[in-house]
Formats: sequence, C-alpha cells, structure tokens
Amino acid sequence: MTSSVRALRPMVLAGAAVLLLALGLVALMLVRPSASSAPQGAARSAVPAETSVDVGFARDMSIHHQQAVEMSFIVRDRTSDENVRRLAYDIINTQANQRGMMLGWLEMWGRAKSSGRPPMEWMGHTVAPRGDGSLMPGMATDTELDALRAAKGKDAEVRFLRLMTMHHRAGAEMAQAAADAAGTDEIRNLAAGMVLGQQPEIRLMADMLKERGATA
Repeated sequence: MTSSVRALRPMVLAGAAVLLLALGLVALMLVRPSASSAPQGAARSAVPAETSVDVGFARDMSIHHQQAVEMSFIVRDRTSDENVRRLAYDIINTQANQRGMMLGWLEMWGRAKSSGRPPMEWMGHTVAPRGDGSLMPGMATDTELDALRAAKGKDAEVRFLRLMTMHHRAGAEMAQAAADAAGTDEIRNLAAGMVLGQQPEIRLMADMLKERGATA
C-alpha cells in the first residue's frame, strides 16, 4: 500500500462517519412528529365545544338508547316468540355498543356525560318533555314502561313493537340531524349508521305488528 493511499484512509473514514451521521439526522427529522402534528395537540384542537351538535347529540342519544335497551330487556322476558326476542337481542347489543362509544367520546373530550341544558337544544330548538319520565320525542313514559312490564305474550309483543317504533322514528330524526350538522367524523359516521340501521327495523316492526293484527 502506498503512502498516499495510507494518508487518504483516515480522511475517507472520517468522511464516511460524517455522512452516516448526516443521514441519521435526516431520518430522525422525518420520523419525529412536529409539534403541530403531535397527537396531543391534534386531540386538543378536535375537542367539540360544550354547545356543539356533537356533544349534545352524544348526551341525548345516550339517554335515548338507554331506554331502548331497557325496553328490549323487558320484552325479552315477557314473551317466548323467537322473532321478537331476536329483535330485542339485536337492539340490546347494537344500542348498548353505540351508547358506550358516545359516552367514551364524551370522556375523551373532557365533557360531562350529563347536563342541565334542555334536551335537543343542539338541534336549534328545545323540546318540552312529555312528563312521566319521557324526556325526549319517542321516549316511553314510566306508565307505558310499567304496562309493558305487566304484559305477557302477544300483549307484551304489541306494546313493545309500538313503543319501539315510536322510539326508532324519533331517534332516526335526531340521528339524521347529527349526521348533517356534526363537526366530528365520529359523530357524523355513527349518526348516519344509526339512520341506516333503524329504518329497516321500523319496516320490520310494521310487518310484525301487522302479523299480530295491530298497527303502529
């Protein structure tokens, strides 16, 4: 090996080291998120306001869903009809899951799960509760729930199908309003899914009532 080659070796090695260091720094800059794209900052900017459609819908629909689940549990134990029991089972699972999602978002947003604000204020108007436990359109009264608990067989089935039809119709209207006006993808997508899911169930319950010689 000539003396000139030996003299160049330290320079080559040093240059390679500098190059590797530079490449490492570039890679680190590409991988490391900027302050503006950090998840925490993004989450803060995405939190809906207290008076937003998103927060109001999540609160009100959680209450609405809770009663639908309650009615479904009641009728499940008051009839042996497999079709009604299957419908009740589907409503329990679907709406309990959706309710959990909405309560989870309220928790993530740092918003209380209940409020003293009037029901459905987020829709641009307030509603006067029917009273007797019915807080929003479509919700059954305590008297109607007691009658469902006391009923059996076909009577329980008809009462449930009528109450749930009323419940679904009002719920679908609320969901459509949220799908049109919510500011977060979470609420818009969930609300749109509710509309798509409840409309077929309304038609199904109309057929089931007809089979029992009743109407909604």
